[in-house]
Amino acid sequence: MVDSQHSPAPTGGQADAYDVAIVGGGLAGGLIALALHRHAPDCRFVVIEAGRTLGGHHRWSWFETDIPVSDRTLVAGFHLNGWDEGYDITFPRLGRTLPTAYRSLASAEFHRALMAELPADRVMLETKAASLDTGGVTLTDGTRLAAKRVIDCRPFKSSNALSGGWQVFLGQHFKCDKPHGLTRPVIMDASVDQIAPYGNGEAYRFVYVLPLSADEVFIEDTYYADQPRMDADVLKGRVAEYAHRNGWKGEVIDQEAGILPVISGGDFNAALAEVATPGVALAGARGGFSHPLTSYTIPFAVNNALAIAQLIARRPDLTGAELSAFCQRRAKRHWRATAYYRMLSRMLFEAAEPGKRVVVFEHFYALKGNLVERFYAGRSTWPDRLRILTGKPPVAIPRAIRALFSSGKPFKTETPA
Repeated sequence: MVDSQHSPAPTGGQADAYDVAIVGGGLAGGLIALALHRHAPDCRFVVIEAGRTLGGHHRWSWFETDIPVSDRTLVAGFHLNGWDEGYDITFPRLGRTLPTAYRSLASAEFHRALMAELPADRVMLETKAASLDTGGVTLTDGTRLAAKRVIDCRPFKSSNALSGGWQVFLGQHFKCDKPHGLTRPVIMDASVDQIAPYGNGEAYRFVYVLPLSADEVFIEDTYYADQPRMDADVLKGRVAEYAHRNGWKGEVIDQEAGILPVISGGDFNAALAEVATPGVALAGARGGFSHPLTSYTIPFAVNNALAIAQLIARRPDLTGAELSAFCQRRAKRHWRATAYYRMLSRMLFEAAEPGKRVVVFEHFYALKGNLVERFYAGRSTWPDRLRILTGKPPVAIPRAIRALFSSGKPFKTETPA
């Protein structure tokens, strides 16, 4: 079924082919469409999204410095929640306010802004792709959409070729019956009990809080866990308990939940081969574009969208195979550039016992603010990297050495509860 206001253009032979078919209208796909619209105005593209809205049901957040100044214009048109006065962190033995500005984008705003700006015939909602190939996309109803280039932006697919753990979260948006009193985000409140997201055991747990307005607050219960499991009712109860402890009363007006990979190693080429289609470009988390430890994706999604749009604007004769190779080169370069963060993931999941992972993060957040800022942006310098690993070790040295040379724990891919 297709959104009544955004219907597909007629399809047929190669003469009617789209220049670009984007399969998956999440963060990566939506930003690529926006970048093409702005920077390659002659490019006839289409976004094919299986859900009812672009962006799904998410909230993406980032530090302002995660996105280079030259790239920020791509997100400047969205209505963002922003905090220029910095953010707070809380641990059992540490509390700090760090000065970096913070930004957050709700998927409802992402959908609204894109639907308002993109041409009406460029978005197909509630439309599922059955197969992708170098010549276009075949939908589940048999419709064939011819395209000169195809970009696969569908969600991340777990692979036995990769190793690591999982970030499990459930967040609720509260409308409080009186002002909550917060002026800054709380990026990590790790003073809470270090328990697993499914009712027993231990994991690194923290609560993430965004003051969206004077009387609205978003509270998310987050875990670094060994298994991709959650008990949603348990997490809802923990969010409610946290709100009660802070004196926040009101009603829940929205909720989101998810399980994201925290990649610590593996055979990236093999993982790509499992999801790749010859001649089809891969982007987004499916293509490997995420921060291995934090799972943040928006800086990489913005940068990739602009790079793809600018390449197509310069090379209108670019083939699908050439675009696929371009994205693959970028993915492999990103994999190499983020090796240090995967090593830290191994330290977290293999050297630290689940209930003591909080000590690893507490050690990290005691470091200089600009080091923390570069870490989140994926731009840690060599002095940064040495500083993170020096000082009193937050984990046992023998376990740290084993983790350093480990290939990582294979992903546990059981079905989430």
